Amino acid sequence: MQDLISIIIPSYNGEKYIAETIKSILEQDVPVEIIVVDDISTDKTIEIARSMGCKVIVNKEHKGQVAGKNTGIREAHGEYWLTIDQDDMLTKGALKRLWEEFQKDKNAKIVMAKLKDFCSADTPEQKRFCKPEPFYGILTGSTMFKKEVFDVIGDFREDIITGDVIDLTNRLNKAGIEIKKIDFISCDRRIHSANYGRTNQKDEYKDYAKILRERLRK
Repeated sequence: MQDLISIIIPSYNGEKYIAETIKSILEQDVPVEIIVVDDISTDKTIEIARSMGCKVIVNKEHKGQVAGKNTGIREAHGEYWLTIDQDDMLTKGALKRLWEEFQKDKNAKIVMAKLKDFCSADTPEQKRFCKPEPFYGILTGSTMFKKEVFDVIGDFREDIITGDVIDLTNRLNKAGIEIKKIDFISCDRRIHSANYGRTNQKDEYKDYAKILRERLRK
């Protein structure tokens, strides 16, 4: 039997696309648990997630997407875990392909596949923001971790909004934990007008500057 894989979805008012995200996970051919960490949605996000069999954790106060990842990791029972945004979709066979890399290489702690942007049909004007080719990045939907990784490096930093990936990369490098990359597209990344990465781009620049200043002080 394959190991349980925990899928963590931080959510907030995601009723428009989250059912497609969950469906793409349920169609994977591996044992999964889906943990939705909701930041007090005011739409039907929670109702949809529960109706599709997800474990739903609702914050008592607004905490943001990064805190949602940490909550999900702490609640996860799987040997491996992966986060995905509420509007993206896993490709067919993605989880099995990522999991198989850990079986081939017992020393692997993190396996990264590629993402492929697509423009959401309801916001065709956003097409200019789509990257034309598949790409790597420690982003949701592309990277599977052994749960033990965060026992070594600690949680995602919740004091930064979008620079958590930059900070995570720095801590992995410091701990000597390598990322194994594979030439496979694991996630279709939806680009639309309310895409998290686009709406928080200014905060990403601020977080990057903050982390850089901290590194220079050390």
